[in-house]
Amino acid sequence: MSTTDASGTPLLVEHRDDRVIAVIDRPERRNAIDRATIEALHDLCADLERDPRTLILTGAGGTFAAGADIAELRERRAADALEGINTRAFMRIRALPMPVIAAVDGYALGGGAELAYAADLRIATPGARFGNPETGLGIIAAAGASWRLRELVGESLALELLLTGRVIDGEEAYAAGLVSELHPADELLPAAHVIADRIAANDRAATIATKRAFLAPRAAHPEIDLELQAQLFESPEKHRRMTAFLERRRRRRT
Repeated sequence: MSTTDASGTPLLVEHRDDRVIAVIDRPERRNAIDRATIEALHDLCADLERDPRTLILTGAGGTFAAGADIAELRERRAADALEGINTRAFMRIRALPMPVIAAVDGYALGGGAELAYAADLRIATPGARFGNPETGLGIIAAAGASWRLRELVGESLALELLLTGRVIDGEEAYAAGLVSELHPADELLPAAHVIADRIAANDRAATIATKRAFLAPRAAHPEIDLELQAQLFESPEKHRRMTAFLERRRRRRT
């Protein structure tokens, strides 16, 4: 099944049985993330929390998301900062039960970069541009970059990018481990679907459990791994898949 919501929202959402494709679509603002985009992301998260599926997140028109909407951001005050408008949405995306794949072309700056950092997997084009120029605007990267970027690329590079605002291209992002694959622009979304296909071929419950274990704090291990494994050991799907594996191996030997 495939349906697309294009009713004037800044987020175009296509629903399929095993995945959802969400496209940030504000071409007049280079897909800058405003309050309406955040609300649309919350609606999307609510849907994927009820019915977990892999999410492919990308931007329209050769841009992922060129930061927050500065005109809107300029008017925000202390209470808005404490509300964590972008932060809460990006944390919710990170915590989704199934994997999130960010397919990045063009600019992913500021809040756009932080949205990409919140994904589980990132692929990009050589022409992608990642950066956090917040200090040049008199603020900090407070929607995830200050802690996620270090985990993704290491402390030295993360600090350099956050303190200088330097923008890196897709090639440097790949070399640093920020993205796992590079593709030409016309092959980027198909490549994201290849990853989603591989995920879909695996057991859904095991995929959800793997993400839960991966995101758990260090102190929760190994107990959380054992608890999740215990649940999967009782699953009929585990028995079915292992039986099929043994049957295939038996046939290869005969």
